[in-house]
Amino acid sequence: MPPTEADRWRLQAAFDLEDARHCADGGRYAPACFFSHQAAEKAVVAYLYARGAELVWGNGLADLCEDAMALDPSFDLVKSTAAHLDKHFLGARYPSGIPAGVPSEVYDETDANGAIAIATEVLRFVDGRLDTIAGGGP
Repeated sequence: MPPTEADRWRLQAAFDLEDARHCADGGRYAPACFFSHQAAEKAVVAYLYARGAELVWGNGLADLCEDAMALDPSFDLVKSTAAHLDKHFLGARYPSGIPAGVPSEVYDETDANGAIAIATEVLRFVDGRLDTIAGGGP
């Protein structure tokens, strides 16, 4: 059986998290933060597809978690933490996303480690919710 759309998004989320770790290990902290955002975003999108969404729109984790909360209120547990990654969607990639300097000079190891920790938490949470769906739960 071919993978579902949810499977495909969850698999890419795992690759993005690995890319974040690889970037951080190489001192590339801004891309590590961006890939952390991407991993968490794709995990939540995977959940939405698993729950029957036909089209998922947007990149903001705060908004995606709101969409997920409509299906499973427990997403409130990760929404406020996951939303911290939203600042990396633009800020870690574009000089216009930060007040001065460039992302490669502004982001540091602390930023990367924090973003990776949040993304890891989001992926674990989503995996638990996906396991519940597979087991016939909400």
